[in-house]
Amino acid sequence: MANKPVANKPVDGIVETVPVQSIETPCVNICVMDDASGWCLGCGRTIDEIAGWSGGSAAWRHSVMMTLPDRMTRIG
Repeated sequence: MANKPVANKPVDGIVETVPVQSIETPCVNICVMDDASGWCLGCGRTIDEIAGWSGGSAAWRHSVMMTLPDRMTRIG
């Protein structure tokens, strides 16, 4: 994923540009938790996985992503 520069607030007339990295997410904006499984009906993640998504490592996010198709099948 490409980094896009984002300008921060000017300090003493100087603007710093820093790269922002996009993070892949399974979110489909249907944020409803299934009481029986504890998984989101939209993406299949647990509330802890959703909360930790942006701070988690790429390897951790990948491992969660690999579980989601099975979870979504199971919750129908």
